[in-house]
Amino acid sequence: VLLGSGLTVLSQPLMYVKVLVQVGYEPLPPTLGRNIFGRQVYQLPGLFSYAKHIVKVDGRAGLFKGLAPRLCSSAIGTVVHSKVLQLFPPDSSFPLQPGASKKEPVSSLEQVLKETSREMVARSAATLITHPFHVITLRCMVQFIGRETKYSGTLSAFATIYREEGILGFFAGLIPRLLGDILSLWLCNMLAYLINTYALENGVGSAPGSGGVFWEPQPHSGGIQVLLLLPQVSTMTEMKSYSQAVTGFFASMLTYPFVLVSNLMAVNNCGLAGGLLPYAPTYSSWLDCWSQLHREGNMSRGNSLFFRKVPAGKRYVWE
Repeated sequence: VLLGSGLTVLSQPLMYVKVLVQVGYEPLPPTLGRNIFGRQVYQLPGLFSYAKHIVKVDGRAGLFKGLAPRLCSSAIGTVVHSKVLQLFPPDSSFPLQPGASKKEPVSSLEQVLKETSREMVARSAATLITHPFHVITLRCMVQFIGRETKYSGTLSAFATIYREEGILGFFAGLIPRLLGDILSLWLCNMLAYLINTYALENGVGSAPGSGGVFWEPQPHSGGIQVLLLLPQVSTMTEMKSYSQAVTGFFASMLTYPFVLVSNLMAVNNCGLAGGLLPYAPTYSSWLDCWSQLHREGNMSRGNSLFFRKVPAGKRYVWE
């Protein structure tokens, strides 16, 4: 919990800028710069320029608006996730590979499906319980646009949302967030399984001198077989961890539109300037939000905070 809270504090300015960009708020005009290929293009302000603007308006403390409810969400989510996993202990009945330790069970499709389902239930429960804090966090951030103070504290924000929107107001944007989390988890784990099973284990394991366990009798063997096995297991474990990271990044890129739609629905038509025109119309549902963003070509808005090229024909609101 402490480590998660520390990471939450450090990443708060990044999330703050990202949310404002997702809403479509551009306080600074585009500038002429160069892309990664050296060509001159008009670019929207990046992370550091945006952060400097926030500091100029609200001071350094302004970069941490919405931190309190986000810390609550992180801490409660970690506890709920852990408790749910304890309710569904992992299945330890899978056979072991020859020479593998008990800590490294065979990676079978059945095991991947069970572990992914178990993780999906834990994540979904944590998301469901902490979503009200997520909504308050986003609204505290979006207040920067209209300079409102409507959501000035976590407890008062709960009272405000309940009074104006009822219980459903605490779960604005929940459905696309849940769908995005579930799709991202399954994509990540299934892609990692396919890579680990059909690319790494079969490919690396069949390469001469690069995989498998040597069972041939060796003269004065002693611990030679162990010495040969350890680097191979270590290398395979590292490669699998890299594949998990790559597939996780790929899955998050594919499911980013769900994150964007969820955040927009959480602040849409809530009485803040950032949730109304000219930044966003009043959406009837998250599907309506999705279709309008798709028509405008804004499904990836806020996905990158660097080299933000101004698309031709797009309109942005800046001061």
